[in-house]
Amino acid sequence: MPVLVITGTGTEVGKTVTTAAVAAAALAAGRSVAMLKAAQTGVRPDERGDADEVARLAGPLTAAETARFPEPLAPGTAARRAGMAPVHPQEVADRAAKLAAEHDLVLVEGAGGLLVRFDAAGGTLADVAGLLDAPVLVVASPGLGTLNTTELTARELRRRELVLAGVVIGSWPDSPDLAARCNVTDLSAVAEAPLLGAIPCGAGALSPGDFRGAAPGWLAPPLDGTWDAEAFRVRVAP
Repeated sequence: MPVLVITGTGTEVGKTVTTAAVAAAALAAGRSVAMLKAAQTGVRPDERGDADEVARLAGPLTAAETARFPEPLAPGTAARRAGMAPVHPQEVADRAAKLAAEHDLVLVEGAGGLLVRFDAAGGTLADVAGLLDAPVLVVASPGLGTLNTTELTARELRRRELVLAGVVIGSWPDSPDLAARCNVTDLSAVAEAPLLGAIPCGAGALSPGDFRGAAPGWLAPPLDGTWDAEAFRVRVAP
């Protein structure tokens, strides 16, 4: 798995912190890691972006962006409003392929969800995954409404004949409600893919040392972790 594409079921689902956890677990396993942000929006040239945050939390890795746009909008819209050239899926794929030649693992993080548009031609992160023939990890929210968005994302991946590596809950609450506890079982069922982890709410606020030490425990073995999905289900089952 030299390249893993990471998408979310929407915005603010914990995608960047999950990417950092996957990177930290891989680094702890002795792998060299690069993180590529396909399109960074809502950040000025002098501000830190998601790639910088992943590097801060996860440790020594290669952090890169394909493009950056100032307004917090879909990349295609942000590029148009800024009068800047949009990023195209082929550009992202080419950059990821170059990084893959020099690293054991390249994490390509999207902006928003799978079908958020990069350009006027309708290019998306799904196209990037197709060009790279790379598996896709889906980051989902834990609560009410997540089953619909997760299943829609999984169906689109299957329609495109892309590999869904699994689902990670991006921000597991300290006091999960009934919907969240039921979703631990139901998410893998609607996605038809394994549940590969649950990142605690507030994990991104941990010190880098604490984050790196804890990250493998939030992720299942396919992501270089020790998290046990079945044990987690038993513990939180309603």
